[in-house]
Amino acid sequence: MSSQNKSQPPARLPLPKKEKNEIFAVVDRQLGGSRMDVSCADGKSRLARIPGGKRRQIKKLRIGDLLIIRPWDIQDEKADVLFSYRRNQAKFLSGINKIPSELDVF
Repeated sequence: MSSQNKSQPPARLPLPKKEKNEIFAVVDRQLGGSRMDVSCADGKSRLARIPGGKRRQIKKLRIGDLLIIRPWDIQDEKADVLFSYRRNQAKFLSGINKIPSELDVF
């Protein structure tokens, strides 16, 4: 049995860092070419892309997947995908209320 507290996420499960301008987002629509429309935790809709170095780490994204993104400094309507959660990880974060209510579809 695990001795971890149920209200704390596992140590290896990353969360968005506010000091690095990272936020949660959910995939709305796939556009192709590693680009997608996402709904963000701040209420905005952005065009997100998977940067070249992350394409090997982030394999398949589907509509409804939970992501960590970083909006661009020069164009706020665009963002880079930093991390994608698997379905069971998103459900765990939803269970401990780490996901904002406007994005919590899990």
